[in-house]
Parts: sequence; structure tokens; C-alpha cells
Amino acid sequence: MLDRKLILERKEEIQKNCDLRGVQVDVDRLVTIETQRKAKLQEAQELNREANETSKKIGKAASPAEREELKEQGRRLRELKDEAQQEHDRLEEEAKAIQILIPNLTHPDAPIGDDDTANLEISRGKTPIPHFGFPPKDHLELGKLHDLIDFESGARVAGAGFYFLRNEAVLLDLALQQFAIQQLVQRGFTPISTPDVAQTQILQGIGFMPRGPETQIYAIEDTDLNLVATAEITLGGMMADQVVDAEQLPLKIVGLSHCFRTEAGAAGRASKGLYRVHQFTKVEMFAFCLPEQSDAIHEELRQAECDLFDALEIPYRVVDTATGDLGGPAYRKYDLEAWMPGRGEAGEWGEVTSTSNCTDYQARRLNIRYKVKGEKGTQFCHTLNGTAVAISRALIAILENNQQADGSILVPTALQPWVGKSTIQLQASSHEHAT
Repeated sequence: MLDRKLILERKEEIQKNCDLRGVQVDVDRLVTIETQRKAKLQEAQELNREANETSKKIGKAASPAEREELKEQGRRLRELKDEAQQEHDRLEEEAKAIQILIPNLTHPDAPIGDDDTANLEISRGKTPIPHFGFPPKDHLELGKLHDLIDFESGARVAGAGFYFLRNEAVLLDLALQQFAIQQLVQRGFTPISTPDVAQTQILQGIGFMPRGPETQIYAIEDTDLNLVATAEITLGGMMADQVVDAEQLPLKIVGLSHCFRTEAGAAGRASKGLYRVHQFTKVEMFAFCLPEQSDAIHEELRQAECDLFDALEIPYRVVDTATGDLGGPAYRKYDLEAWMPGRGEAGEWGEVTSTSNCTDYQARRLNIRYKVKGEKGTQFCHTLNGTAVAISRALIAILENNQQADGSILVPTALQPWVGKSTIQLQASSHEHAT
């Protein structure tokens, strides 16, 4: 969340930023409440001071009557102090409830717009969009043809939106994990396998809503635990309430976890198949750093994503995310969108990764700080996150872009050492069925 002092000092700017990001927050109401809160705090402190002074006079009272009068006066002052303190605490909770809804500041270069249609394309990958000499199939058709994806069994076991991967799809899944982690370890990232659950306060600190009708989170009944939607939650939560030496920063981590999302409200043609599912595996980058390092590290995370998808020979573009499409914690976000030939009439771009600079927004909520040697006090770290590879969506791009006229699917060169083959061949029985 933003520093309350900053909100008060720059309230017009903060309100405009909320409006641009489509967040309905009354900043003036927060300012009013904060003024009242400060007044109640001063009142409580003054009443406490008067009560203490009165207590000191009791032992010096000239008569029993005066002593009783002073005792009664002290009791009344403490009652008034308690009432003022209770009102202060109520105002503090109300102020915090508004403060926590206010999104991060926005990078001045972020495109202005209400949704993803205003996102600005800033670059494309090295691999060109394929031009097939045949009608390309989507990943569901390819999955059925090669016995790679089983949604029917997934629905039988766990419900709609769950699935089984089979045969070479499993090998591709594991290959993508190995490849991404290996590449990032070579770049200085520390590999970590994270829990698949986290406490509610950790999710709130990262910026997720674990409860309520609009949540995308699966909450575990009768506990304070939730299934994580991304390893960003667990990786960021690792450092909650910790203080690190400035010399240790930046800390760059690559985390592996399953991800669980309700995908409430997700529907439509673009969401079919593996694009929006309730569970998938993801390799996630995360960084803790000094404020002056975060812009450069954000570009580093973006480049890492680009290098991974260039190596996978997947066509993609990078977009700078518009203000109305930014999540609350993000100061700036880049999305990497892969070309998916099976979407729409002639193929469409589909988001496969994103990377966000969250500045000190998450660190302030999670109380993650750093200390400079020889200096008093601590400062809040900056945090950044970036998807290295979300397996389900990467599989869509790999299958659809590498399909051949004979029905076979080429395995990206970078993944062949783990998959153990260069081509997923069409089996004779499947070929006869297809023809």
C-alpha cells in the first residue's frame, strides 16, 4: 500500500491515479478521517497526561474528601481517555480500509486506457508468425489427436476446468520446468520450490483478495490457509517482517509451484482449453531490491522472459500494460503475448507471461525492509515479479505453432534433451481416424 503521509501530501494526484486505473476510492474521505484520527490521538494523549497528573496529586491531598475527589476526577479522565482511544482506533481501521484499496502509483510512461485494448506493443520476438499451407488446428484438436490432454477425466475427478496431461504433454511440462529453471539459475537466480498454500495475511500483503464474491482464490474451509494462485505469493511472503542488509540486495529467486485459480467470470472462446484452467504449474521469478535498482531489474526480468521464449522459438510480442489493466500493486507491467494460431479465425495473441515492478507497495504491506550499514533506521524494499513460464499456456503456443501438415508436432530444440525426441509423431490409428 502507499504511505499514508504521501497520500495526504499528494491527494489530488493519488485520486487522479485511482480514476485512471478504474479504482473507486474516495481519497478525500481518507484525508478527513485521518484528520479526525490525529485529533482523537492528541485528545487521548492529553487526557492520559491529565489523568497521570491527577494521580500524582492524590498522595498530597490535604483531606480525605479532597483525595476522594481527585480519585473520582482521575477515574473520569481515564474513562474519557479510553473513549477517545476507542474512537481513534475505529477511525484508524476505517482509514486503513480505504488506504489498502488505493493502488500503487503508475509509471509515467504507462499507456493510459481503460483495459487491455489500450496496451501498447513495444517489441516482437525473433521467431516470425508461422504461415501454414493447411488449416491449423487448435491445441484441443491436437491434444485429442495425439492423446495429450484429457479434460473429460479431469472433470470426472475434480470438476470442469481440471485436466490430465498425458504422454508427450507430460514430458513437455517437465521439460519446460527444467529448461526455465536451468536458464534462470545461470542468470544468478536462486531456485526454490514453494508451498502450495499460504496464510490469508500473506495473500493480502501481496495484493490478493482471499475472501469475498470476486476472489480468484480457493480458500481452505475452517483454516486460515488458501491455495496459492502464483508463487509470487509464497516468494514474497518468505521475507515478511524481515530486515535485510542493503549489501545483500538484490535477492533474485526463481520459484516453482502449482497455481490454483477459481477463474470466476472467465468465459468465451479465448478462454477455452488450457488457456484458463483451475490448476497449472508455473515457474516464477521474484526479486527484492533497493529502490534505485527496481527499474533496471524490471527490464532484466522482461529480457529474461523474452530470451526464454526466443529460445523456445515461439512468436510473441511485448506490450506495456495500460493503466486500467494494471493490478493494484503494479507500478508498471509488461505482458508477453504469444501467437496462438488456434485462437479466432486466423490466430490471435494470448498472454503467456507478465512482469511487474511493485516498488515498495507489497513490502510496506508485508513489512519487508532493508538496513544500510552505518545508517539509523530501515527502509522498505522494492519487490518485482515475473512469470518465467506458465506451463499450460506455453503448451498451447508450442503445440499450435509447431504443428505440421502431416499432423506431427515439432519439439522445440531447447526442450529436446528432456523430451527425448524431436517430433511428436502422429500414430497410425490416430491418422486413420483423422482422415
